[in-house]
Amino acid sequence: MRIPFVEYLSIKPEEDGLVLEPKKELENHIGTIHASAQFTLAETVSGIFLQKAFPHIGEVLPLLRGSTVKYKSPATTKLIAQATITQEDKDKFIEQFNRRGKGSIRVMVNVLDTHSVITMRGEFNWFIQQVRS
Repeated sequence: MRIPFVEYLSIKPEEDGLVLEPKKELENHIGTIHASAQFTLAETVSGIFLQKAFPHIGEVLPLLRGSTVKYKSPATTKLIAQATITQEDKDKFIEQFNRRGKGSIRVMVNVLDTHSVITMRGEFNWFIQQVRS
């Protein structure tokens, strides 16, 4: 899926997740990578992670319902975002989705710099509904 805003920020896939390279246009008033650029990186990796985790569920409409993030350390280097889902959350979602054709799931994301320091940690809550034709 093509996402113009993600392309505009130059977010790219890498083996372990998604990557955001630092550039002047992404800096905030103190010269670090802007919080909104980090948020976009994290939110995007959470959505892509869901697509890869549940390829068998067919055509769906995923909607981000809410998120909670915490910025932990200033970001000045290349950033990589990695997502995870607990087995408990995965099982609960599969049960909901199979029963009702829709469900909610939580994706946890860490954004790390090149020194493996977490710059941002987030929880992204998705609502996913099966598309009926």
